[in-house]
Amino acid sequence: MVRMTLITGAERRRQWSFDERQQIVAAASAPGAVVAEVGRRWDVSTSLIYKWLREVRRAGRESGFTLVIVKGEPHAVACDPPDATITVDIGGARVRIGADAPAALVMATLKALRS
Repeated sequence: MVRMTLITGAERRRQWSFDERQQIVAAASAPGAVVAEVGRRWDVSTSLIYKWLREVRRAGRESGFTLVIVKGEPHAVACDPPDATITVDIGGARVRIGADAPAALVMATLKALRS
């Protein structure tokens, strides 16, 4: 015996506003977050959340910026404008990065300092 289910009526396609997408991506990107739990909370599939996360990462690479999370007390760092450098102090290490450095080099340096 073959069973077939015919679904009639309007197709269920939910439209997510830009603000809702930002909230969902932020929740999924939070430290310790589980994408499946975020999906259940917002009633959105995990594959769609992963797609949005990829889009955010891709947009970040195209703009030359990356997400940086600073923990601890912020402090001022002296920087001479003619030098056009970025000085990063992490865990006792100090790194100076030239303003003309490629984004890939900057990201690799920050990842190496983080670990």
